[in-house]
Amino acid sequence: MHAVTKILREFISLFVDDGSLAAVVLVWIAICGLVLAKSAPAASWRGPTLFIGLGLILLENVLRYAKRRIET
Repeated sequence: MHAVTKILREFISLFVDDGSLAAVVLVWIAICGLVLAKSAPAASWRGPTLFIGLGLILLENVLRYAKRRIET
């Protein structure tokens, strides 16, 4: 049973390496889908807003990981 649990954890880690990153990305996508669809002045702003937000989320995650690596 222990081997099956370990295999499942490894399989999940292929897709979700950092749970907080995945959660924040899903929240950002939901915000963009719900809020921007109703309040964006033009549809041409939706794509760049999503892209820039995801880039900032990734940058924050990388910086947090680098800081953790330096401290240890």
